[in-house]
Amino acid sequence: MSEHPHPSTFSIVARDPETDAVGVAVQSKFVSVGSVVPFASADAGAIATQSFANVAYGPDGLDLLRDGYDAEQVIEELTAHDDRAAERQVGVVGQDGSVAAFTGEECFEHASSLQGENYTVQGNILAGREVVESMADAFEATEGGLPEKLIAALHAGNAAGGDKRGEQSAALYVAKPDGGYDGGNDRWIDVRVDDHDHPIDELERVFRIYDVTLLEREEPEEIRDLDGETAEEVLHTLRDLDLYEGEPSGEFGEREREALEDFRGMNNFENHSLDVLEDAIARGWERSEGDGEEKLVNAIWHGLSRLERE
Repeated sequence: MSEHPHPSTFSIVARDPETDAVGVAVQSKFVSVGSVVPFASADAGAIATQSFANVAYGPDGLDLLRDGYDAEQVIEELTAHDDRAAERQVGVVGQDGSVAAFTGEECFEHASSLQGENYTVQGNILAGREVVESMADAFEATEGGLPEKLIAALHAGNAAGGDKRGEQSAALYVAKPDGGYDGGNDRWIDVRVDDHDHPIDELERVFRIYDVTLLEREEPEEIRDLDGETAEEVLHTLRDLDLYEGEPSGEFGEREREALEDFRGMNNFENHSLDVLEDAIARGWERSEGDGEEKLVNAIWHGLSRLERE
């Protein structure tokens, strides 16, 4: 019987006690790592199963967390009944705040883990111990919500050497009570990059679109209008997208707002009012990356980032 490939990787499993969000971020030189490694449930916790991954660890471990086992007890129970435990690596964070990880003695070097308050990082076939150390440092130092902290940890791990075979896929999966589409389930964030030369960069790009499109933010106390050079540059972009027919200038009146409204509808950004979108662009334009439509979306994301997610 042929041997299954090992999804050797680095990942972080974490919990935000303020929002009860739990999630996993992961990167690997392995196709579609998001289909194998991350598991999360808002009523239990989050689990990453990797190396010679036993995907049953995900649902079985979440069931154990629901039954009152803490993270260490979950790992003990899972590995005790697994005759290939020596090849496994797993990280667990429970909604009770418990944290634990396991690295089997037959995982390919370098393989290790590191735990902190409400998180665990782990990896195998790494450039060295500095990968998990850098991930932990970045998670603790990054401002913002759980998804920003998880993505920052991936970037830091990759910058420290990451998976020594290279890059291929990445995923971000976060569960939160009633966080899913229209509150219908707990799947708050589910973004995957299955095959890419720079999967973490692509994951962040896609996440920003996902964030603007699907995640709720509190309303701003003040609304800033578009004007001046920023308004002119935005109108050039809208004209390039065939949404505006006038001559771009520093004025942003009713006709210009109609073009922005068309952009909002085209991109499914109705989650935010036109006033909030204009305010976000005005505040985020100078910090946004890229050109054209990419810069416009990034400006919205940066401008919204000062507002707390609901």
